[in-house]
Amino acid sequence: MIVDVIVQYALSAPNLPSAAQINAWAAAAAFNLNPMEVVARVVGDAESAQLNQHYRQQSGPTNVLSFPFEPPPGVEANLLGDLVLCAPVIVREAREQGKPALAHWAHMIVHGMLHLQGYDHQTDGEAHDMETREREIMERLGFENPYE
Repeated sequence: MIVDVIVQYALSAPNLPSAAQINAWAAAAAFNLNPMEVVARVVGDAESAQLNQHYRQQSGPTNVLSFPFEPPPGVEANLLGDLVLCAPVIVREAREQGKPALAHWAHMIVHGMLHLQGYDHQTDGEAHDMETREREIMERLGFENPYE
């Protein structure tokens, strides 16, 4: 699949992944053969918390939010959807989990991309399938198992 990721940085912070890195991680997690576009927005705690509350009715910021695009009937579009990545949460989680920050960033992109393509983890079976796919993709990218 050809994925064109439009990266938006809504904050300035040290050691954020580059647009090229985000594009590569997203492409590795894409399995549809049609060219697709994704918007990845890197945000701070406040924007993440606002979106998390509005769309998921959950308070506080979260690592990644995925918003699949559903075109109206009869409209052809190559937009797969949007990813919103909260930089402070991702960096904090990486530190708490003893992982390299770059590996956690890659995992959050892969995780979000799978959500955009219909994967979920609401049931044990869904979680198993999604995590298996994530481990395979992360290994192909040269990262360790994100769940160990």
